Amino acid sequence: MRLSVLIVDDHADFRDAAAALLETEGFNVVGAAADGDAALAASKQLRPQVVLLDVQLPGLDGFAVAELLAHTPEPPAVVLISSREAASYGPRLEAAPVRGFIPKRALSGAALAALVG
Repeated sequence: MRLSVLIVDDHADFRDAAAALLETEGFNVVGAAADGDAALAASKQLRPQVVLLDVQLPGLDGFAVAELLAHTPEPPAVVLISSREAASYGPRLEAAPVRGFIPKRALSGAALAALVG
């Protein structure tokens, strides 16, 4: 069964590239959002199993969105992504209610599956 994924990133080119990559590698990309508020609305409407969530977003950042998603009924598995390395986020990343973190340059279906599989 292909896991459903919502991609949240403020760069359209990255959303498109990530969707194409993940679809090819066995995931079902059900939607995309460009900011935190849109991510919350899309997650509520689409009910994805996984939310691939950029840390740096306009408005609510990825950490705030992850926190809000964690308190929804049947919360999705959240994986944070960033163009920065995990060490840039330190204790915030460790405390976040997420399955893990993938640097954008290392995104692959295998990397995502390893965290949510």
